[in-house]
Amino acid sequence: MSTAASSTSSQPSEDQPMSATEDAARGAVKITRVSTADYQWKRARPITNGLHTYTTSDMTVVRIETDAGVTGYGVGRPRPGERELRASFLETLVGRDPTMTEAIWSGLWSPKLSGRRGYETRALSSIDLALWDIKAKLANMPLYKLLGGYRTRIPIYIAGGYYSEGKGHKELQQEVASYVELGARAVKMKIGAVPIKEDVARIKAVREAIGPDVKLLMDANCAYRYYDAIQLAQRAEEYEPFWFEEPVQPDDYDGFRKIAAATSIPIATGENEYTKHGFRDLIATQAVAILNPDARYMGGVTEFMKVAAMAQAHGLDICPHGDQQAHLHLLAAIPNARLLEFYPKKVNAMAGEVYLHPPVLNDDGTVTVPDLPGIGLDPNEEALAPYRIG
Repeated sequence: MSTAASSTSSQPSEDQPMSATEDAARGAVKITRVSTADYQWKRARPITNGLHTYTTSDMTVVRIETDAGVTGYGVGRPRPGERELRASFLETLVGRDPTMTEAIWSGLWSPKLSGRRGYETRALSSIDLALWDIKAKLANMPLYKLLGGYRTRIPIYIAGGYYSEGKGHKELQQEVASYVELGARAVKMKIGAVPIKEDVARIKAVREAIGPDVKLLMDANCAYRYYDAIQLAQRAEEYEPFWFEEPVQPDDYDGFRKIAAATSIPIATGENEYTKHGFRDLIATQAVAILNPDARYMGGVTEFMKVAAMAQAHGLDICPHGDQQAHLHLLAAIPNARLLEFYPKKVNAMAGEVYLHPPVLNDDGTVTVPDLPGIGLDPNEEALAPYRIG
């Protein structure tokens, strides 16, 4: 979708965000055009986690152009509901000052009109990413420096270990060992789709393959009831997992408390949580040691940085879920970043080809933050072109 229509103005008041009319009166940079492009490609082979099987990968690229000649890019998903809400939100932006990210975020986040914990916030997130990309490019700074700057290298973990047809213990061990050979000092595997006894055997096999010094992360993708998660955790403790991710459904706060009280394995969750309000309540459980916000879902850069600050105040680490490109600069800007999720080609065939400046895995299991203006989401349109669906 695209539009060049003028934005409507609203009567200013002390508790309202600045309008397009006020932006123009200040002689501010203005948004002139917005558009989106949807992409989807098949996986070489289906992958399965604790609850779901995936046969494709997809993404939406949000493009916001300005009269300063600077274009910002954000990313989201081409899901029904998210697409329509994003189009509706984008139509209100032409004529606005893209650097007024708090005003735009506050104006678009309207629980009574749009909702608050799902595709509406995902749609808003993709727009917010593009606005912050513009802000950093206008400042001629990498986003991590604009946000404060803390480090230039981020330790990663490679996300793999999915279930797939024909993958037994031997094949699983070969897979995770190959990640260690690439330089990874942490690897993640999926659990929850088979009986507990079988998953414990898989966990043992992975530990044997990666050795005692590489971090082993377990991710159930909400597959368990709390009592099954406790049983799995207690049986898996001898293999020293670094964390137990999403053992139960995201709203089962009491379940998280019960699991945390029953195991020494740190609990990680948050990829299905939204905004500072949701993370405030999640932190209040005192059950979660590691938060997994996804800036593409939970509110963009604007909310991610607030959640990171809340986590820091409570002594909690941030290890975001999903797309490494969307989170690299955010982790480089905060002191309580622990690990960046990193997807290899074995999991996503387009890994390293979607963006113009993808991070490269260093020998020490880190990636270096590109020292280029913006957030780094400029798409590789040539590579993506065959997979465009809308």
